[in-house]
Amino acid sequence: MERHTGTGLLRKPDVTLPHRLARSAAATDGVATPNAVVAKWIEDRNLAHRHEVKRIEFGELRQWGFDAGSGNLRHESGRFFGVEGLAVDTDHGPVTHWSQPIINQPEIGILGILVKEIDGVLHCLMQAKSEPGNVNGVQVSPTVQATKSNYTRVHGGRPVPYLDHFRDPDPETVLADVLQSEQGSWFYRKRNRNMIVEAAEFAGEDDLPDDFRWLTLGQLHELLKQDNLVNMDARTVLSCMPAGLEGHEADAVSDLAAAVARSSAQPTGSLHTRTEVLSWITSRQAQHVVRTSPLPLGEVANWVRTPAEISHELGLFFSIIAVDITTNGREVAQWTQPLVRPHGAGVVALLVKRVDGVLHALLNARVEPGYLDVVELAPTVQCTPDNYVLTPAADRPPFLDMVLGRRDDQVLFSAQLSEEGGRFHHAYSDYQIIEVPADFPDAGLADFRWLTLNQLNELLRHSHYVNVQARSLIACLRGLR
Repeated sequence: MERHTGTGLLRKPDVTLPHRLARSAAATDGVATPNAVVAKWIEDRNLAHRHEVKRIEFGELRQWGFDAGSGNLRHESGRFFGVEGLAVDTDHGPVTHWSQPIINQPEIGILGILVKEIDGVLHCLMQAKSEPGNVNGVQVSPTVQATKSNYTRVHGGRPVPYLDHFRDPDPETVLADVLQSEQGSWFYRKRNRNMIVEAAEFAGEDDLPDDFRWLTLGQLHELLKQDNLVNMDARTVLSCMPAGLEGHEADAVSDLAAAVARSSAQPTGSLHTRTEVLSWITSRQAQHVVRTSPLPLGEVANWVRTPAEISHELGLFFSIIAVDITTNGREVAQWTQPLVRPHGAGVVALLVKRVDGVLHALLNARVEPGYLDVVELAPTVQCTPDNYVLTPAADRPPFLDMVLGRRDDQVLFSAQLSEEGGRFHHAYSDYQIIEVPADFPDAGLADFRWLTLNQLNELLRHSHYVNVQARSLIACLRGLR
């Protein structure tokens, strides 16, 4: 659609963008940074980044403390984030009332990827970044990954590189700019600005800082297949890339790639119309009841605070812990902070099937207490199986047993992927895309629908429709070949 630019002229959309994205997605070896150089770069950055993380007691936290009245855990500046209590009442699931600790971080951060054509191929500027909660060392991260407290330098540290490209970009250079949520079970209404900006001018692409390299979309799709290598923030931004990066059916290298291309490119061929999908999401938001209210952390029921952690009395779900970090790869060299430590590895799985040659994915309208709009679309299965060991079969998540018992030949994608290491300690899940037969039912469940990638791409242009776990799998789905 044309739009008025304020000069009396109408500017037409960039019709070349889908082709440029497709070319970048097809470039599985980089023009600017060949794959052998990428592997060496990651190895070198792991050696160069000194990152020591030590668990400590809460009393050893510096500039953090429990409020005398509420028991909430806060930074003395009042910035960054806090750990508070939340009371939840809902009509969804076997448990309808509970209270829990939750992270409250009301400020909006920036997750941004800068892109630029190099020798005719679009590249993304990615960063090798270490986080205190990572299960390994550095992970491939966006160009900019910063909370408002960080980029306004509340901590007194170094400036965030390349931030100016995202603070006030020329509108003509913006490929994506949308507020997206984060984990609704651990964050209370947390949002980040997911941005992709094309560099109108960028000096020094041949002389980058050691932690930055230009990679194609094809290279990133391949890196996503490796365990704990592309971080959560990079995955969510990549999922917001405009439609078209899957290429065209005629360019597909396999029947699977052709099914993905048809799923992305065609507004038709879906089991449900766009209006039907939007009506379904609205019906789930309207019909599910979720009432949340802030609660002093000290009044959260069934959670126990010791000198070193806050945990549920059954040993399930997660704990709040404290850590001391020393590093040479961040804006600040040493600090302490609380982290959420999950209990057990998660399973995050998307069931897909081909309907008349068009790939469809089974999405779940999922209720989580920290969501702003009651539900968001989640993968088919998203849970920690250890939390359901003693749960009656009728109360286990739908399709979980099918996912746990899937055959190897059904798996289109499988990798262990980390959640955000700045707030979560060793949080990871087994992410999977599993193909089922075309006649596989959705069991008639009101909270599940089969959607095409084209429909998901449209929803990703807006806030609060697709959750962070589903966005990760959409980024992986686009790279299936």
